[in-house]
Amino acid sequence: MSRVFNFSAGPAALPEAVLKQAQEELLDWHGAGMSVMEMSHRGKAFMSIAQQAEADLRELLAVPDDYKVLFLQGGASSQFGMVPLNLTSDNKKVDYINTGSWSKKAIAEAKRFCDVNIAADTEDSKFTVTPNQQDLQLSGDAAYVHYTPNETIQGVEFPYIPDTGEIPLVADFSSTILSRPLDVTKYGIIYAGAQKNIGPAGLTLVILRESLIGNAIEGTPMMFQYATHAKAGSMYNTPPTYGWYLAGLVFQWLKGKGGLSAMAEINQRKAQALYTAIDASDFYANPVEVKSRSWMNVPFTLADAELDAKFLEEAGAAGLQTLKGHRSVGGMRASIYNAMPEEGVKALIEFMVEFERKYG
Repeated sequence: MSRVFNFSAGPAALPEAVLKQAQEELLDWHGAGMSVMEMSHRGKAFMSIAQQAEADLRELLAVPDDYKVLFLQGGASSQFGMVPLNLTSDNKKVDYINTGSWSKKAIAEAKRFCDVNIAADTEDSKFTVTPNQQDLQLSGDAAYVHYTPNETIQGVEFPYIPDTGEIPLVADFSSTILSRPLDVTKYGIIYAGAQKNIGPAGLTLVILRESLIGNAIEGTPMMFQYATHAKAGSMYNTPPTYGWYLAGLVFQWLKGKGGLSAMAEINQRKAQALYTAIDASDFYANPVEVKSRSWMNVPFTLADAELDAKFLEEAGAAGLQTLKGHRSVGGMRASIYNAMPEEGVKALIEFMVEFERKYG
């Protein structure tokens, strides 16, 4: 059976080379006589896997020594609560920028613990734009500022890093991390669910400045304190070991591809090619302002929505899978993360041209 081009927003495609290596090592990892899934997380074999994965990630992102890297569970959604729980024991005022569905969820959770100031809100545009730096109404004395660099559902991406001065910047990088170089020093906390560019669902990556650790609200459960996991090397309890291992293979794959600068060039080419095809046609449209278009998630609509089902059916038959847009937005969405090869984007564009010829 041949593999399809999987445009799912998440869980998303993994690099084929990574899947093949995991397949080869499934029953016997490096002569250990057992699978990684069966190993003690505190044993010598898995400790070597974990340490190598962290070292590779630190190299890829140039993570400074004064930042901790945590491999946790709970998805990015768990961080919607962990961030305010861990950063607001002394100051309940926080700033949030609302640019889409995931921003809204983060805001709703933060309101359970904090006094949330909405520094910018683009919902009136149906989340098709990002606010300019000069339009941000920042408090100036908040415990932190939170934003979502890339909104997976709406396909909206910040073209800049918000300047928050001395206030720690917190970001949900779930759908754009590792797609290009990133200046970690601009952030107090970076968090990301794994199931888009890191590895399989079940693992959550947190990169945080050490100076922000140890400020949890009184009564915060041990499992929800960053200090707990930082002190225990992400092994306070049994971590998602197989997800951690697969993430490590992805990090090695990225290094083999030339690192994040090389991936940025590939990703930019993929996105540009797809947007160019959409913009050149009266049959397809993308609602997002040009400067805020996502490299990773490309939503588009057909001129006749009655053709949506046929588009999806024929695309699926052509090996182009999971292109249906999110139910809150409709239309189509092509998620073109690191593991989507340029050949996949080319195949989608060719299909779109032929579908327009037949039904346009």
